[in-house]
Order: sequence, then structure tokens, then C-alpha cells
Amino acid sequence: MSTSFSPSAATFDAPRALQLARGALRDEAQALVMMSERVGDGFADAVRHILAIPGRVVVMGMGKSGHVGRKIAATLASTGTPAFFVHPAEASHGDLGMVAPGDLVLGISNSGESNELTVLLPVLKRQGVPLIAMTGGLESSLAKHADVVLDSGVEREACPLNLAPTTSTTAQMALGDALAVALLDARGFRAEDFARSHPGGALGRKLLTLVRDVMRSGDELPRVPAAASFSALMREMSAKSLGASTVVDEEGHLLGIFTDGDLRRRIEAGGELLSATAGQVMHAHPRTIRPTALAADAAAVMEQHGITSVLVTDEEGHLLGMVHIGDLMRAKVI
Repeated sequence: MSTSFSPSAATFDAPRALQLARGALRDEAQALVMMSERVGDGFADAVRHILAIPGRVVVMGMGKSGHVGRKIAATLASTGTPAFFVHPAEASHGDLGMVAPGDLVLGISNSGESNELTVLLPVLKRQGVPLIAMTGGLESSLAKHADVVLDSGVEREACPLNLAPTTSTTAQMALGDALAVALLDARGFRAEDFARSHPGGALGRKLLTLVRDVMRSGDELPRVPAAASFSALMREMSAKSLGASTVVDEEGHLLGIFTDGDLRRRIEAGGELLSATAGQVMHAHPRTIRPTALAADAAAVMEQHGITSVLVTDEEGHLLGMVHIGDLMRAKVI
């Protein structure tokens, strides 16, 4: 069903669309530059307030500011600052009970006069809940009730009609990101901490998966004694299907490894193999890693040395396991 503001494909003006797109991007980029020049003591005060509270940051906002607020809350929570979003309209009908002593409210409104948000301000003040306002209305009700004001004002929207929240929401989003960045730095937040909040993501797998989580051990681990015959060595390699077998002494210390590549090189060299022992054909001093190392470190060793497996040993040199490139791929570490 057509509407009065739906042009046909025949009337679409592609050059004008591109002109508007480039203009919108320039306008929003310029607004962020201008906002960065206004960041001052108020921003530092906001960071100090958030660091001082024992509770959580409760983000509130209506309409497009609410959508931005949900993203800001999620970014804060994933970077070491406990936070969640509460819809202001729902807060007036019971959800305000989610705000507890020790919490802080981050209220977002471009005008600073959103009715659903301003009606909550006296209640928050009576509860002694600190309020940070993110607004372009520096003389607004929201700003006047706030303990700290973050200026997110913009000269105009990127919308050609100067109506749809575009530049203003971009400014809010960027200011929220700036707040998260300053807080994570102040908290000493590390990549490992980020990974713990993202266990299902690629970074989480790389920073949380240890060698011991993916290594082959026990009966899965191919190993023979140094005195084993070449035939026994080949049977062990075939049985475990890892393209290699380790060689150990009677106490389980790692002596060496024999791989498919070693076999090819021995055949090309024309040496006698059938009468050799595992200890005679093995490659001594293979690459090793500790079980507590990151699996990503094992992948780095393989890449650096052009190998497909790394052996796992303890501090005394006892063989504990083997990490194969296939194991890392199945664990989605690489």
C-alpha cells in the first residue's frame, strides 16, 4: 500500500541521496569534534561519581535516547561498570523499585524535558540517588536536578528537516563510549576482564581457553619409549591419528617427537628405518608449552615455527599432553 511520501523508483535521485549521505556524515563528525572540545571538569566529575558508588549505574532515556541508553548500559556493563537500563515510563509504574541505595542514575534526554524522565527527578532526589544528566538542554529541568551535567548538545540534526534525532543521538552514543573508556581505564580493566564478560565471543575464547582445556592426554596421547621399534612407533602414530608420536623415558620425561614430516625426510635421505628405534629417529628438544598457558599462545608457537602440534610438559619436563592445530580449530581459538 503506497503512501503520499513514497516516491516511485523512477523519481529517485541517486546523486542527491549521495550528497545527503556525505553531508550527514560530515555534520555528525563535526559535531563530535566540537563536543570533544567542550569536555571538561564535568566529565571528570561524572567519572568520579560513578567510581565512588557501591551500586550500579541505572541508565534512563525515552525514545531514541532510550535506545542509545540501552547501548550505553550494555557497554558499561561489559567494561567493568555494573549497569542496566530502566525505561522511564515503566519506572513510574513500579520499575523505579529497581533503583536501590548506592545506585546512580544516568538520565539521557536531548532536550532535558522528557516528561517521563522529569517526573522521576523529585523521587530520585528524595531517595538520595545521584543523578548524572546527559543533555543538550543545559538549562533544562533534567540539568537543574542533576549532580553532574554532561553536555551532549549539537547545533542541528543531520536530518534535512532538522527534526529526526540523528546528530544528537550520535553525540549521546559517543559520549557514553567516552564515559566507558575513561571508567575502564580508571578501574584498571584488562583484556582478560573483558573476555570474562564475553565468554562466547572470539576474544573470550582466545583469552579464556587454556592449553589444558584443549590438549590431548591420557590414552589419546601418542607415546612410545625410546627403545620401541620403528614398527611400534608407526603403529602408535597410526592409532592416534595425530601425525606424530612422542618419545618418553621410563619416568615419563619428554625425550623427543617423531612426525610425518620426519618420516618423509628419513625416506628421502635413504636411511635404514626398519631396524631403528624410536630414540634413534626422534627429533630431540621439540617445542613445548605449559598447561596453564593460553591456547592462543600454542597457536602462536605453531605459526612461528611452521608446525602442527605443540607438546605440553610440566616444570620437570614430564609429558602431560599434546595440542594439535585441529584441536585449536575445533575450540575456535583460531
